[in-house]
Amino acid sequence: MKKLKNESALLKKAITIGEKYALNRGYKGFSETDAAKEKVEVLYRLLVQDKLIHPLAESEENLLNMKHKLALWIAKQLPTDHPLLQ
Repeated sequence: MKKLKNESALLKKAITIGEKYALNRGYKGFSETDAAKEKVEVLYRLLVQDKLIHPLAESEENLLNMKHKLALWIAKQLPTDHPLLQ
């Protein structure tokens, strides 16, 4: 797994966009006390369920790989001239 340039910033963007997506899908929402790791797992599972990203192999399903998948997902959604992709 090759680390992306600006991966942490891409992950933050993915969580922000993912939260809005989840709300539009009918998810009750995240509370202010939810940890980032909980948000990552919920968003990952929602995107896999909606077939927007390919699931990880069961043996590779961990927080680090889920974060990477979310960062890849948002990187593909952003326009090519977006500052996070430079």
